[in-house]
Amino acid sequence: MTTLPSGVDPARRAVLSRHVRMFVTATISYNVIEAVVAMIAGVQASSSALIGFGLDSVIEVSSAAAVAWQFAGRDPEAREKKALRAIAFSFFGLAAFVTVDALRSLFGAGEVKHSTVGLVLAGVSLAVMPLLSYGQRRTGRELGSRSAVADSHQTLLCTYLSAVLLVGLALNSLFGWSWADPIAALVIAAVAVKEGVEAWRGETCCSPVATLHSGAEPEDCGCPPGCADACCASVSRKVGGC
Repeated sequence: MTTLPSGVDPARRAVLSRHVRMFVTATISYNVIEAVVAMIAGVQASSSALIGFGLDSVIEVSSAAAVAWQFAGRDPEAREKKALRAIAFSFFGLAAFVTVDALRSLFGAGEVKHSTVGLVLAGVSLAVMPLLSYGQRRTGRELGSRSAVADSHQTLLCTYLSAVLLVGLALNSLFGWSWADPIAALVIAAVAVKEGVEAWRGETCCSPVATLHSGAEPEDCGCPPGCADACCASVSRKVGGC
């Protein structure tokens, strides 16, 4: 028999599962469009950053698809570990590609042209991705799904990459500073590795699933007892302390 997270009845759980599927569908749809536009614009502008951003969107789709696969079954919890592994691998793949692409840019792999389409795409993604990430993360935490929370982190990482792309394209267009984008991209790659390790271990902060494994009751803020990471500390401050 499957144990439900504390405070989530079967009816509410069904609603939350539908919400997760909706967020995943929206994320996949947007990333497919983003990938096509970015890669076409990247080829036209000879921009390795734009092409890399488009390929990153393909990796984002693999993460969202893993959660969609999990919640397509009758027992999502049974598929949780495999979904987390898929998300972790997508993080590692993202980090590897961004690192290679950043090093190529640093060593002068081609001259990047101005790209109006790229600038607009980066700006739109910077506005859309945080909304999708927040919605899925909030729903995933209430549902107690580590994979949904991990996938929301993947989507949030895409927000950081959008900011990096926007700044890099803007600085290149305005001042010809071709080094700014790859330096920032290397920082994002390091974050991707960290997130991948956490997804692999099933460590998604403040997730009620952690409470299921320990058998303890969650605190008022939704964090399991003993949770001392940055996320729990942030939530604790917002709700007045755990």
